[in-house]
Amino acid sequence: MTYTNPLRDPQDRRLPRIAGPCGMVLFGVTGDLSRKKVMPAIYDLANRGLLPPGFSLVGFARRDWADQDFAQIVHDAVKEHARTPFREEVWKQLSEGFRFVPGNFDDDDAFDNLRRTVEELDQLRGTGGNMAFYLAIPPAFFGTVVGQLKEHGLADPGPDQWRRVVVEKPFGHDLKSAQELNATLAGVFPSGSVFRIDHYLGKETVQNILAMRFANNMFEPIWNSNYVDHVQITMAEDIGIGGRAGYYDGIGAARDVIQNHLLQLMALVAMEEPIAFDAESLRIEKQKVLASAKLPARLDLSTARGQYMPGWAGGEKVIGFLDEEGIKKTSTTETFAAITVNVDTRRWAGVPFYLRTGKRLGRRVTEVAVVFKKAPHLPFTSTATEDLTQNALVIRVQPDEGMTMRFGAKVPGTAMEIRDVNMDFAYGGSFTEASAEAYERLILDVLLGDPPLFPRHEEVELSWKILDPVMEHWAKKGKPDPYDSGTWGPESADKMMARDGRTWRRP
Repeated sequence: MTYTNPLRDPQDRRLPRIAGPCGMVLFGVTGDLSRKKVMPAIYDLANRGLLPPGFSLVGFARRDWADQDFAQIVHDAVKEHARTPFREEVWKQLSEGFRFVPGNFDDDDAFDNLRRTVEELDQLRGTGGNMAFYLAIPPAFFGTVVGQLKEHGLADPGPDQWRRVVVEKPFGHDLKSAQELNATLAGVFPSGSVFRIDHYLGKETVQNILAMRFANNMFEPIWNSNYVDHVQITMAEDIGIGGRAGYYDGIGAARDVIQNHLLQLMALVAMEEPIAFDAESLRIEKQKVLASAKLPARLDLSTARGQYMPGWAGGEKVIGFLDEEGIKKTSTTETFAAITVNVDTRRWAGVPFYLRTGKRLGRRVTEVAVVFKKAPHLPFTSTATEDLTQNALVIRVQPDEGMTMRFGAKVPGTAMEIRDVNMDFAYGGSFTEASAEAYERLILDVLLGDPPLFPRHEEVELSWKILDPVMEHWAKKGKPDPYDSGTWGPESADKMMARDGRTWRRP
């Protein structure tokens, strides 16, 4: 199977794929997501020559701004957060296409104004009538906004034109709400025009899981229950919730991370080889994994949840979750979550997948660790191998993207002594070409209409089917278990692994 870079033309890997005539309407321009990710990514794409000359950006918000006020907001965001250097000539051309429409989401006059603005840009900037609507807003407003787009003729493209909608997670808060949200979107936009952003799927290392597995003959023969003991997928953060109390309280670690990022990573690790690296082929194989995923019978023994307490992080004294501004003292929202998932297929029968995520943990890291079974026979004395653990392949998603292989090697000297050694591959040291930021890749894919990195609604609903029983079980348990900030989670998480005779990796 040939791996193709999503930023490259599939006919010639040396040529970048450039979006055709188009524009974007950004709802939620005042939020952190727009300021720190979306706006800088648009500039970076323009700076790299991947946007058309007439690309236009329309901001929509409840602000009394003129076009130049919006341009200043974008300018400040780009200056602070863009990945590529600021170039005045690029900014001048890009900013000429900036417009701002003030109004509320239920304001008919504002959406009439938005329609006129989009039509004007089509004439002045040559956007071709092609427009993406980016909903960087809370999901509670999705229905209102897409309804307004439909009501005012913004969702309906003309001949040889396209209209697409981009939504950010969370995709609902349980299966029922996800189904309702999907039905709302499907009532306005066809399935192929709905792009659900999961920025983890845009990361270079995540896609390299597929390249590593299917472009190299050395891994696939041992990628099964005959050789793999278990898989650990971890997303750890060393920060707390910061100013996100309004979003985070009531959502929690499992809904925020496991339902989307970690279950998608699990699907990529466990899936069978697709017939091609296209959206439909990848979706089919990922869906098979999620449909075959089963939870253990005893959720009290196979899951763990926690809430961070005061402690030390990064050499500083930090407060606990219940002391964060905007958090109720009675909150039962978890800041640490760990679950066990079994993939009930011939390849993975008997191999548990351990998924964990948390805030205020020992360090910031996201990784996939495939831990192999011990050799069935070791022709050495027990003292020669007493420091030897299991072989492992660790895929580092962030930071320090790359891979590490852990295996046993002889210690130099006359005695036969074997210890663990690591063989490391780092992207930064092997490739001179810098990786695109995830939002650059994903936004370009939206504008190109190329959806391989976006989860479909079937995957979203299957993920909720996995997580819902866990959330219902925890809801009956009362408060999460406490853990000190700067540690690796509650004691219950270690006990969960110990019952299976295993331990968590310390990244």
